[in-house]
Amino acid sequence: MTRRVVIPTATGFQDHDLVYTYYRAREEGWEVDIATKDGQAVSGKYGVPLPMDKTASPLISFDDLDVDLYDAVILTGGHEAPDRVRQDKRVTGFVADMAKAGKVVAGLCHGPWIMVSAGVLRGKRACAYIGLRDDVINAGAEVVDSDVIIDGNIITSSYYAYSPAFMKAVFATTERLANDPVAAQ
Repeated sequence: MTRRVVIPTATGFQDHDLVYTYYRAREEGWEVDIATKDGQAVSGKYGVPLPMDKTASPLISFDDLDVDLYDAVILTGGHEAPDRVRQDKRVTGFVADMAKAGKVVAGLCHGPWIMVSAGVLRGKRACAYIGLRDDVINAGAEVVDSDVIIDGNIITSSYYAYSPAFMKAVFATTERLANDPVAAQ
């Protein structure tokens, strides 16, 4: 079965996070959408453009986010993009609905800021980049010093250097939940 993931983002995304997660998911055979406000082209902190190249699928709009279409949502970092994205109710509502549906909600580096605004971290164990540690605690999560934490269907990773372990957690958790939806609790 082909899996499908969406990466919502905005101007100033952490290029490392987005490029790695995008191509790693594609390498695994997943369909990958990148969503931006109104499907507009954006650039990363270090200048990576979205869409990335002439073979890339068109960007989708935040209006097109639909829980029924995706197995997972990946929230990448860079302090600027997550702060912009978490102010958009279309995205935070989608992330909250993905969590309620028992689908994978995964945040890398500053990506969990979006999870904070979506209200999906209360009562969860999570790890956090130092710059948003207080926000994650104030959102009701128990912050654990770790590279990657999986709590049901919620995955957090504290830094982009841990992207390989983060993506392994996304793939394994998605498969586990597909075989045992109760495990999302």
